[in-house]
Amino acid sequence: MLACVSSAAQKPNIVYILCDDLGYGDVQCLNPERGKIPTPNIDKLAKAGMTFTDTHGGSSVCSPTRYGILTGRYAWRSRLQHGVLDGYASPLIAADRLTVASLLKQQGYATACIGKWHLGFTVDGKSGKGSAATGSITQDGPLTRGFDHFYGFHHARTIEALFTDDTVKEQVEPIDMLPTLTRHAVRTLEEQAATKKPFFLYLALNSPHTPIVPAKEWKGKSGLGDYGDFVMQTDWSVGQVVDAVEKAGIAEKTLIVFTSDNGCSPAAGIDKLQKKGHFPSAQFRGHKADIWDGGHRIPFIVRWPGVIKPGSSCAQLTCLTDLLATCAEITGAKLPDNAGEDSFSILPLLKGEDKPIRETLIHHSINGLFAIRNREWKLEFCPGSGGWSSPKDAEALKAGLPPIQLYNMISDYKETQNVKADNKSLVTAMTQHLETIVSNGRSTPGAKQTNDVPVNIRKEVKAQKKGKKQQELM
Repeated sequence: MLACVSSAAQKPNIVYILCDDLGYGDVQCLNPERGKIPTPNIDKLAKAGMTFTDTHGGSSVCSPTRYGILTGRYAWRSRLQHGVLDGYASPLIAADRLTVASLLKQQGYATACIGKWHLGFTVDGKSGKGSAATGSITQDGPLTRGFDHFYGFHHARTIEALFTDDTVKEQVEPIDMLPTLTRHAVRTLEEQAATKKPFFLYLALNSPHTPIVPAKEWKGKSGLGDYGDFVMQTDWSVGQVVDAVEKAGIAEKTLIVFTSDNGCSPAAGIDKLQKKGHFPSAQFRGHKADIWDGGHRIPFIVRWPGVIKPGSSCAQLTCLTDLLATCAEITGAKLPDNAGEDSFSILPLLKGEDKPIRETLIHHSINGLFAIRNREWKLEFCPGSGGWSSPKDAEALKAGLPPIQLYNMISDYKETQNVKADNKSLVTAMTQHLETIVSNGRSTPGAKQTNDVPVNIRKEVKAQKKGKKQQELM
């Protein structure tokens, strides 16, 4: 049982806004010189809160990062060793695993999940592909993983089937999904504010992921095509949610997090955007799916009146897996050894302490390839991008590039100069440290845990054969 040492009056409401495939450079205030998409609402949130400049998803694609957000555990410790979940599948989060939602529920919070789940659930007791029909029921969805309420869909290929709690109540056109989710989030905020009970809203937007379908009133607004327009509509959605918090009179006791699961997808038309002066990954190399920073370094902005200094920034290394430990410290809960194995509390950073909270961070690409990062160095166990960028790993090997990459992230954050050959002892030490983190089943202090499956940090590189359509739907 979790021990609580905090009174209900001290527990803030928590609103966690997670965009889908929004690149670091898609937020104007993070990329003022090479970003061309206006994001006034997100920029306003940054001015009122703290902007983190070295935050990463636990992976460079959807499902594994979302697993890490809700469990505080790297997804490569689970059965998902590469790629994302497809169709309706058995849940990735074990039924007995503590989640952010179940922890907060134990601490007296109401909990709601609105939007994209992508962590697996069966429909009518079965796994399978294809969209679920109206009336279909899930018996192992978000309601069984700590949430009181679910209003959303599984993932892009099943986006039309909109669940209310455990049942598909209607079919929604993709172009209508973002405004539909936004309206429901606003309504949920209004209802929860009236109860005077602390609440956790996990709002996982469908945008700007494919299908890239900006509403009619947003078409042409950015001058950069549908993707730029969809990012602008996403910014509007964020503004609606923040405004709802303000209008409900709960801003002073509400912590708002804004972030993304991974970098921008090539389905956005990155080359065309760059030709028009917009760089979705800002100054970083790569994009969604990659081991390079463009794949997993993401926007991360937190507003918490009375705790966070407005207009502040933090350059400390953090990860989206850190939510669970942060919520535990905020509410006075103690995590058991078998929960939050890779979660470090960022509460000291939110309060203004500029000290490292974690020694290392493990990155994971769509192809299941690893990297280990500390403040200064990043060691990558692949010869190429680890994902979809060129050179892909098979291409890199064919070109004679080394099978391992080492970059100094202070002097070479663009990851252009592989200095592995000049730092053999460092490569050995970092490799051993990664092996220890894998074998211990955790990167945090505590009793040794067991990974769900064997984990190989030196996966054999194979050619990537996914076509464009498959990439768009991941």
